[in-house]
Amino acid sequence: MKLRLLVQLGWRNLWRHKRRNGILLGGITFAIAAVVLANSFIRGMQVQMADNAVDLMNGHVKILAPGYLDDPSIAQSFEVAQDWRPDALEGITSDMVAGWASRVRVPAVIMSERETRGIQLVGIDPASENISFVGKLAIQGEGLADAADRRVIVGAGLAERIETQVGRRIVLITQGADGRNREAGYRVAGIYRSDTSSLEKIFVFTGRDTVQDLLETNVVTELSVRLTEERFSPPLLQRLANVFAGLDVMTWQQLDPTAAAMTAIIDVVILVYFFIMMGALSFGLVNSLVTAVMERTREMGMMRAIGMRPRSVLLQVVLESTLIMGAGIAGGVVIGVLAYLPIADGVDLAAFNEALSTFGLSNVLVPQLFAQDVILVVVLSLILGFVASASPAVRCMKMGPLEAMRR
Repeated sequence: MKLRLLVQLGWRNLWRHKRRNGILLGGITFAIAAVVLANSFIRGMQVQMADNAVDLMNGHVKILAPGYLDDPSIAQSFEVAQDWRPDALEGITSDMVAGWASRVRVPAVIMSERETRGIQLVGIDPASENISFVGKLAIQGEGLADAADRRVIVGAGLAERIETQVGRRIVLITQGADGRNREAGYRVAGIYRSDTSSLEKIFVFTGRDTVQDLLETNVVTELSVRLTEERFSPPLLQRLANVFAGLDVMTWQQLDPTAAAMTAIIDVVILVYFFIMMGALSFGLVNSLVTAVMERTREMGMMRAIGMRPRSVLLQVVLESTLIMGAGIAGGVVIGVLAYLPIADGVDLAAFNEALSTFGLSNVLVPQLFAQDVILVVVLSLILGFVASASPAVRCMKMGPLEAMRR
């Protein structure tokens, strides 16, 4: 039997039971739209976790002295030439590198007129910090001018705790490589706010040269390189390992294994969520098709009696389920995309700030709709629709004409 005729028969059969098939079509459409929209939120979380881990002064690749992670002091440091550039390495071009920054990060104590707190003192060159969250901070007052700036910027959370403000003086105490304490007074140039409130209570920033002068050294404790794409990490990692022999050259995944594990798990979460939704939907599809077969047993027996082959019966049932699934998938994808567009710029989740910071997320979650995710939903839905229609279709194929007409 010609395929065109089978499609026509399947299409007309669908319209014979409008209410039942309409409910099934609505269920499929809703499930697909929910999966598409939920996937965009989950992908947004995944992308944000990875970006935040890179933004947290890690870069895609970071160079550290051996033992620095266990003992983050100026004793674990190294020298970097002022004219050093990662895009000067063999096989690394300027379009692969978004930027790089060298820093001096040491534990310290900050003292105001009223309070004392432990913090991380970070000496930076503001001009190179566009590769980290430091370059995106909203600052009340003034930011740092250059690497030689002797002022500091502190987080809003820390400023509140030590009861200081812009223009006030604070004292910083840290330890030099010789084990002796270093102490100096600084003026607060600005107070910054971060999407993650915990960062505001930890980091105090000043000029890199200022910290080196305080510690009486010219070394740095870290060198971060940010790439334009993640896929450039392996070649850069190899080149840096050759140039900085004896130092630890690490990816952001190694520096933040928790964030790396969670981003990897999300790929599995998306598939699990999809199969839960579509698995539940498949039961409804199978039930609907079985009911349709039982109601049309005599009709199919008569068609078999006038010469319709078993495989044609099988194909007709599969075509009917495919038509329903195809319409539901198309409608679900359109609705899912339309629901995504108003929130594409981000959803404000400031009310859950403390919980989000635990997972390395910021207050604004930006959903990410990837074409490959939509294609995956479409393909897997069609496969599930075919599998769900297999049972009633096989039942039709095995039924003899006389047996069917007696029912």
